[in-house]
Amino acid sequence: MPDTRHTKYLLSEDEMPKTWYNVVPDLPRPPEPVLHPGTKQPVGPGDLAPLFPMALILQEVSGDQYIEIPEAVRDIYKQWRPSPLFRARRLEKALDTPARIYYKYEGVSPAGSHKPNTAVPQAYYNKQEGVTKIITETGAGQWGSSLAMAGAMFGIEIEVFMVKVSYNQKPYRRSMMQAYGASVHASPSDLTQAGRAILAQDPDSTGSLGIAISEAVEMVATSGGKAKYSLGSVLNHVLLHQTIIGQEALLQMAQADDYPDVVVGCTGGGSNFAGISFPFIGEARKKGLNTRFVAAEPMSCPSLTKGVYAYDFGDTLGMTPLVKMHTLGHDFIPPGIHAGGLRYHGMSPLISLLHDAGVIEAKAYHQTSIFEANLLFGKTEGILPAPEAGHAVKGALDEALQAKEEGKERVILFNLCGHGHFDMAAYDAYLSGKLEDYEYPAEAVAAAQARMPVV
Repeated sequence: MPDTRHTKYLLSEDEMPKTWYNVVPDLPRPPEPVLHPGTKQPVGPGDLAPLFPMALILQEVSGDQYIEIPEAVRDIYKQWRPSPLFRARRLEKALDTPARIYYKYEGVSPAGSHKPNTAVPQAYYNKQEGVTKIITETGAGQWGSSLAMAGAMFGIEIEVFMVKVSYNQKPYRRSMMQAYGASVHASPSDLTQAGRAILAQDPDSTGSLGIAISEAVEMVATSGGKAKYSLGSVLNHVLLHQTIIGQEALLQMAQADDYPDVVVGCTGGGSNFAGISFPFIGEARKKGLNTRFVAAEPMSCPSLTKGVYAYDFGDTLGMTPLVKMHTLGHDFIPPGIHAGGLRYHGMSPLISLLHDAGVIEAKAYHQTSIFEANLLFGKTEGILPAPEAGHAVKGALDEALQAKEEGKERVILFNLCGHGHFDMAAYDAYLSGKLEDYEYPAEAVAAAQARMPVV
């Protein structure tokens, strides 16, 4: 029987997982190869070496089920891990639902989100290879602030291209990066050929993650080998690092003597959703369980629900390798919604494969419905979620209300990947009635997809 007493489920430091879980051996079919942007032939480790340290490249292509977490990384993880699992009892009561709702809370990290789970190991492996500078991009700033924190811990210089709309919407996220010692530029900028090309076409461009990636990759490519690139989502090794979330949640659900019928996570590039879901997907496939997995994304950037499953560039100007993923088109520019961390044209190749194979579901939501859900969550559970995390909250609410309508019990687990303390301008816009919903026109999506590379 489920635990009827406790609200919070905690693990000791000794119970924290010592390995990351790799979903690749449990996929329904092998992943598609990554292709060189020029030759369109499969890339090898040597092709990626200018961008990443070899340890991360080997993780990117690994077929091992588990990969050891270095002791130095685990020592830093212990500042906030294991993170708590909560039973949302007050939310359940407010909804008058027979569903049992659990959420894994990643907002307890120093940077306030799940992103340090991969920022710390990425900084560690770069340090091991003698790298002194890392260049990256960020949307809402959760990734940028996490890498800035990790860079400070390992003595590595961090330079960040922050999507311009979020640079302006979220000044304190920018200040947080600078407080950790990072330099931050609004993207598109005039510092790179990529940025100047975009500004020549549209001087008022609000930017996108694809553009910011182009700028960061160009800066690394022209650094003369003095810098490496780092990414906060999408790639296999990034999703791998986040699986510590789901592995802990498996242990904590056992503490609660319960098990999810449905696992929900928000999706932009895929790191949060993968972190909570991949270990449960592995369990479901090995044990023949009927667990459902729901990826919640913004209606204004709906890569899973409206994208095509095809090879595309990870950046706007076509500088990165080609990966097979659900994509809206690499030069797709989404509206300036407040969930800046989800404004990406593509989805992780691993998550895209699982969606194409029917292992996971996807739902898209308007941003006003996200803030409505977040306010209810804040009033009942006391935590104001980040706009990105609110997509998972909304997905969980829908599941709980459906259980109520059907009069059936349902166990729901979702990942609350970060708090919204740096996003109060977005809450202010919603509360003052200034927040608008955007649904990107189908013809604009089709036009962007028509400009994709032919493979």
